[in-house]
Amino acid sequence: MTVRVVIADDHPMYRYGLRSVLDASPEVEVVGEAENGAELLALVARTAPDVVLTDLSMPQLPGIAAIDELTRRRPGLGVLVLTMHEDDVSLFGALRAGARGYLLKGADHEEIVRAVLAIAGGDAVYGGAVARRVVDALTRPAPRAPAFPELTGREREVLELLAAGLPTGQIARRLALSDKTVRNHVSAVLTKLQVPDRAAAVARARDAGIGRP
Repeated sequence: MTVRVVIADDHPMYRYGLRSVLDASPEVEVVGEAENGAELLALVARTAPDVVLTDLSMPQLPGIAAIDELTRRRPGLGVLVLTMHEDDVSLFGALRAGARGYLLKGADHEEIVRAVLAIAGGDAVYGGAVARRVVDALTRPAPRAPAFPELTGREREVLELLAAGLPTGQIARRLALSDKTVRNHVSAVLTKLQVPDRAAAVARARDAGIGRP
């Protein structure tokens, strides 16, 4: 069974060369070419390919917008990006839009054919120049949630200064507040942290790494 492919690129000579590469593989059949994003949408609707091989820089409808629309209309469609753009905005924008593969235009002919077949088989493919960034993004630890998210920004500032050992008057001067306002914030902190007094609030803060002297 051959893999049906649509090519989208706004440079006719590049499309011609790419088609020649794919036509040389007995496992691939190019069923159409598009020179812009709007034409790509219509062509895919008409030909029902297995894989779309597309650039990102195209007139009328940018590549990322076209990918988003294509995968919304046909969730199982395999989209392989072949582009000169290796910046993170383009890379992750295309992946978020639904592309399953991303190659740079320096990829050799065999790599392109292998990628098309892999995408048709349900795999994800990333060229060597971008693969490391994709892996890093997927394995990067999630940022730690801030301690005591129930506190407002001002309450957190007051707690940090309390934990640093400052009395009410100094906190008031540091934050340009009245003593009464600081005491109100302290009261709110105690209530939200469910602790009986300032000492207990300071202990909780220091346990969380806040305001260590």
